[in-house]
Amino acid sequence: MKKQTPLLSCMKTDCMEAGCDEAGRGCLAGPVFAAAVILPDHFHCEMLNDSKQLTEKQRDALRIIIEEKALCYAVGTCSPEEIDQMNILWASVEAMQRALTKLSMMPEHVLVDGNRFRPYHDIPYTCVIKGDAKYMSIAAASILAKTYRDEHMKQLHEQLPQYYWASNKGYPTEKHRDAIKEHGITSFHRKSFTLPERQLTIDFKV
Repeated sequence: MKKQTPLLSCMKTDCMEAGCDEAGRGCLAGPVFAAAVILPDHFHCEMLNDSKQLTEKQRDALRIIIEEKALCYAVGTCSPEEIDQMNILWASVEAMQRALTKLSMMPEHVLVDGNRFRPYHDIPYTCVIKGDAKYMSIAAASILAKTYRDEHMKQLHEQLPQYYWASNKGYPTEKHRDAIKEHGITSFHRKSFTLPERQLTIDFKV
């Protein structure tokens, strides 16, 4: 695991603060997932880090810890169809807000990974670029979003193994692109993303 500056527990003290992050923005297939997490005061976990800096085994182990220790957490998604309608940026924001809506506790402040968000009710929010490498709640959200999405893509792989989603998770690997050229696109692909031209003449697979 890459060494990093210790993560901050929160931005605002004496405040119920939720961290939000997403997973799957750069994929050609599958939903975008987002998570919202409220951690208890003084939560500490040395292994906690940006999900991209962790192995799959480490993320899976951390998911168990986060789900056990968090005051509350929730996961939201936006489908490939919604991504095509909204664009991936605003679909990611929508998935975060859906996760916030599912929380069992209402946050008083929201920390968002990235630089774009939309007002959520009257709750103040702060966007933090590379926030998953700075704040524990965002890092925790990044891990939940990533592990839940990977789990979903493995399930889709069982339906359509020819796209290798169990290994590529929908990202544009060479094998994934070659599979699209050979088999066409599916209802799980994002039609607004850059896919081979022949997609337009191939029937969608359900």
